[in-house]
Amino acid sequence: MTERNVKVINRAGIHARPSAILVQTTKNFKCNIYIEKGQDRINAKSIMGIITLGAAYGTELKIVAEGEDEVSAVETVVKLFESKFEEE
Repeated sequence: MTERNVKVINRAGIHARPSAILVQTTKNFKCNIYIEKGQDRINAKSIMGIITLGAAYGTELKIVAEGEDEVSAVETVVKLFESKFEEE
């Protein structure tokens, strides 16, 4: 299992567009990828799960992956957050 903490740094938070980018990106990996917010854990390959997570600006999340390509999956998702989903 590979885990990394991230912070939502794009001002609009994780709305429909970033959610779609996350799903498109995570579906390319074989491993299971999750996003955790507090006690909630959602599948990062589910757009509805991501949207309902309600991750606003400044929210701290944990990216968790389990499987054969887990390290590259987590690194790729972290880079999306760091790039602010190319919105700014």
